[in-house]
Amino acid sequence: MSALLDLRNVSVSRAGRLVLDGVSLSLAPGERLALLGANGAGKTTLLRTLVGLETPQSGAVVALGAIRRKERDFREVRRRIAYLFQDADDQLFCPTVIEDVAFGPLNLGASPREAAAKARTTLDRLGLGNLAARVTHRLSGGEKRLVSLAAVLSMDPEALLLDEPTNGLDEAHLARLLEILESLPTAMIMVSHDRPILERLCTRAVMLKEGRLAPAIVHRHVHAHDHLHIHGLDEEHAHGESLLPRRSAS
Repeated sequence: MSALLDLRNVSVSRAGRLVLDGVSLSLAPGERLALLGANGAGKTTLLRTLVGLETPQSGAVVALGAIRRKERDFREVRRRIAYLFQDADDQLFCPTVIEDVAFGPLNLGASPREAAAKARTTLDRLGLGNLAARVTHRLSGGEKRLVSLAAVLSMDPEALLLDEPTNGLDEAHLARLLEILESLPTAMIMVSHDRPILERLCTRAVMLKEGRLAPAIVHRHVHAHDHLHIHGLDEEHAHGESLLPRRSAS
């Protein structure tokens, strides 16, 4: 199956520092990839590079089956690959929730009536219909995060790039966000420091360190409940453990 997104030996510098150093990464349809790494490791830069918001100094960005080099090449990518920013305030800019969620379909060529209907359908599907008439800037942080997700899902994306989507969420909004994400068939790359959330949602993991990617391990421990665990490559080597998925029972 062809990859939706493919970085091929990509290097990106910012302010004279090499942030990505020959990075190669692919995302297949339906795959949920956890992107791990310390603060400042370049995880957000990697996501931005995938949608053309950062320009590589070398290597190739292949998205949706085509090499993307120039700004105009990425316009189609941004219509079909949704990037959920780390700060919801960077994503929401319309006066009301319904207008924010309708903006994407409008941008894709829907009529105002069609866009409004799509926005209402999306909000209702996510259990957010009660927010439709609310003033966006008066929403709580958790509500803004859910509405920003609705805004990108209204465009029916083929993949989601999620940059710290659980930051600052209270327990109720976190539970609702996870419920929504778990229900989606959409491919995802998720950046988060919240390991339990990544272990719950993701099927594969990679670690970004010193500008380079290394495999990380996704496996399951079966206890009274079943959940994924993710370990970085260095951690696995330190314990002398296998690099293959494994099961252990207790």
